[in-house]
Amino acid sequence: MSSATNYNYGTAILAAFEYLLGRYPEVFVIGQGLWSPWYVGNSMTALDRKFGVERIIDTPVSEAACTGAAVGAALAGMRPIVVHPRIDFMLYAMDAVVNQAAKWSHMVGGQAHPGLTVRAIINRGGEQGAQHSQALHAWFAHVPGLRVVMPATVADARDLLIASVLSPDPVVYIDDRWLYDQTDDLPPIVELDLADVRPKVLREGDDLTLASAGHSTRIALDAAIRLAEQDVRAEVVDLRVLNPMNLDVVIESVRRTGRLLAVDGGWRTCGLAGEVIARVSEAIAPREWRAAPKRLTLPDAPAPTSRVLESIYYPGVPQAVAIACELVS
Repeated sequence: MSSATNYNYGTAILAAFEYLLGRYPEVFVIGQGLWSPWYVGNSMTALDRKFGVERIIDTPVSEAACTGAAVGAALAGMRPIVVHPRIDFMLYAMDAVVNQAAKWSHMVGGQAHPGLTVRAIINRGGEQGAQHSQALHAWFAHVPGLRVVMPATVADARDLLIASVLSPDPVVYIDDRWLYDQTDDLPPIVELDLADVRPKVLREGDDLTLASAGHSTRIALDAAIRLAEQDVRAEVVDLRVLNPMNLDVVIESVRRTGRLLAVDGGWRTCGLAGEVIARVSEAIAPREWRAAPKRLTLPDAPAPTSRVLESIYYPGVPQAVAIACELVS
């Protein structure tokens, strides 16, 4: 692993791979395009040359086959990482993920644990159209038996991937290409227990709470900076783990601010933002709210191909600032 302390989001993922492959011989990686920067960016550079093609297995185009093989390997005691360079095409592997990996431990009374990690990459925008632009995190968070991780920061890109692979449970780890240009200085690696990971306050404030995950946390942080220019102090809470969902930190924040804006890069109906609002509303009495909670999401429509329409379709900082100002007005 590089001795440099400064990483971007992609090289932080690479550092996690290097750490895991170097220390745990039962870890291997399988999927499509693993040797190609076009598929996985800078997040897997030269891993095949450093650790060998028998551990960095670039497969033919069959999402179902490579994921099913990984489930079997996990049941046999290995710790596979399946990489799907587009979360959209991971849908071909749903039986292996939802009907097999998520259910095995429950169905055999905890006597078997398919501890595999499924890395699914969100790749939106750029006029790619509806079949290449989806963020399906809410789908997987709906499934009992799957841990769902969505890192927003450079540190979590590294540390939560390591925690996912070391977890005894099946994990869907979702990273977003729109975050790859973020940079940060990272401390030495400390292995985390994924079961203990909770939401984190990334920016403190007492006027309203912004709750989000993944790339939406970047939007929330940038919106908080803009709001500070208008003397609005927004607290940003990064959810980090979507399933099992623990919103204690969000609830505590909203009890202080009395206002909540849930920001999510998924669709509105049955989405993450709605679930966050519902759970917080169940925990907080009506008299504790200063304003009714709001959400910023994608519209309930497939992604457009036109660049002009994309600029309207994807929620961004101006929309988050506008809704936040409504809440505090």
